[in-house]
Amino acid sequence: MRALIYERPFHVTVGRKPDPKIEHPNDIILKVTRTAICGSDLHLLHGGVPDCRPGHTFGHEFAGEVIEMGPSVRNRRLGERVVLPFPIACGSCYFCSRGLSANCENTNPNSDLACGVFGYSHTTGGYDGGQAEYVRVPFGDVNPFPIPDDMSEEDVLFLSDILPTGYQAAEMAEISPGDTVAIFGAGPVGLFAAKSAWLMGAGRVIVVDHVDYRLDFARRYAKVETVNFKEVGNYDVVGWLRDQTAGRGPDACIDAVGMEAVGDPVQKFIGLGLKLQAGNPVVINWCIDAVRKNGRVSIIGVYGPPFNLVSIGTAMNKGLTLRMNQCNVHRYQQHLLEHIRSGRIDARGIITHRLPLEQAPYAYQIFSDKKDGCIKCVLVPGMEASPTVH
Repeated sequence: MRALIYERPFHVTVGRKPDPKIEHPNDIILKVTRTAICGSDLHLLHGGVPDCRPGHTFGHEFAGEVIEMGPSVRNRRLGERVVLPFPIACGSCYFCSRGLSANCENTNPNSDLACGVFGYSHTTGGYDGGQAEYVRVPFGDVNPFPIPDDMSEEDVLFLSDILPTGYQAAEMAEISPGDTVAIFGAGPVGLFAAKSAWLMGAGRVIVVDHVDYRLDFARRYAKVETVNFKEVGNYDVVGWLRDQTAGRGPDACIDAVGMEAVGDPVQKFIGLGLKLQAGNPVVINWCIDAVRKNGRVSIIGVYGPPFNLVSIGTAMNKGLTLRMNQCNVHRYQQHLLEHIRSGRIDARGIITHRLPLEQAPYAYQIFSDKKDGCIKCVLVPGMEASPTVH
């Protein structure tokens, strides 16, 4: 089959790999029809995630058609269209039984740091991802989410990750009616966090970023206020947010950026250059410093182990609540499907680029470099290649 292949940091190709096979009676094989590039994939591309081995296939946002099933699979049927959550859940362990599929204790034999994740290095189990023509899906009765007959793959593709992730970010922020919410990051997760904040009753939503076209998109798509922190004196976005909120700060702040934030060159060098901390924690610290006393900080951006230079003393003295986790995608899919169906969330509306799988390296380039107005890239296996396809 054709698949994206990780060669080394900052370099991926598309080449041939063996077709996946049934390895366990609960497996299914999926023919991938749509797969997307996530901001978290850039952490892999840039060498920010431990134990990402050459030959690995990325991709944890994908949908497709069931073409083969293990003998123990009971709830699937051949030809069924499904979308996959990025956390691989067993469905029966202590955590899965409590709706915490992102903390499943049976799908990652390599570490108890995280559950198994599609296409996210051997730190999360070594499972190949969906940026390929075919993919093996463990626990075939538990993980696939059926796509309704009257909906397309693109309608529900982001139920795999970024829509539930944005929703959980807003939920962890414990938004009350009328709250002011500041969201750091105008990427796909930040956009869906903003949409979700409105659904939860926010009175004001402010999105912080430094790329003008992303901020323009956020204003149009999510109807939010925006600020380019590079245009605030001395990058003092904390002071700017306080000025906007009677000197106290927002009621809640959401970190939808993660380890590769810009804004503090020293922190970035220590984290991503010298590897002395788990990425660049500048956004976490901005959230802690900006939010009002007794406010809430929700961290959904990805950070690697083991530690960061985080302002925990400030958080303690301000009486903050900090909540964070990988997204428990399974628990939100049905609920968010209804939001999509009702028109309250236009999930496919963030797609700016559709490209053949063969052009994945180009797609990674424009997504990583924030070129060509790129918000979200969807890769289509079998699509005829051309210089650019929108």
